[in-house]
Amino acid sequence: MQKLARNWRKSHVDVDGNGVDSLPTRDDSRPIDTQEQEELVRSLEKTLAQQSLLWRSVFAGLVSCYIGFLVYSIYQQAYAPWELPYHAYFMYEVGSGSIVAAELVAVSVCLMVITGLMHNSRRHRLWLWYSFLPGTLLAIFWLHHMLRLAKFRWDIMWLPLTPLGGAGICLYVDHLLDSSSEEIRKLRGYMYAYKAY
Repeated sequence: MQKLARNWRKSHVDVDGNGVDSLPTRDDSRPIDTQEQEELVRSLEKTLAQQSLLWRSVFAGLVSCYIGFLVYSIYQQAYAPWELPYHAYFMYEVGSGSIVAAELVAVSVCLMVITGLMHNSRRHRLWLWYSFLPGTLLAIFWLHHMLRLAKFRWDIMWLPLTPLGGAGICLYVDHLLDSSSEEIRKLRGYMYAYKAY
């Protein structure tokens, strides 16, 4: 046991003989001068810009993949009606044109989401909020027709929820990135003028 304690103490001592848990050698009580503050804030802004572009691109890419799936689904419904199993459930409930129109609305919702997500202006970000109205109407359309089926099909629950859920997730991502940007703006406002005496 004593050998273990000795080894533990040795592992917590660095080259200078100071404990690893000791305070850093740099004087942290010294204020950061204006140039160091500016460099720190610039590096945070640069990192945020890179991370923001990355995450916006990732989610826009996911929504774009869903658009590709919807275009394929529209094509199948237009040229070979009721071949896809999730459309076949509605064969006796809805016309083929209504299915195509509903999926075109879903494509427009996704395009609104991508527009709102990829542009940094406040005007373009409103498209994220605007996408909720057609997304909600689309969810109501699908749920109405799903409830009219003889048996409620849980396996097609993604039809009403995906466009609306995608818009909600992208709005949340935009909110997180915007709040991080706001925190960095506050940090820039807190910068002070350091004068050495």
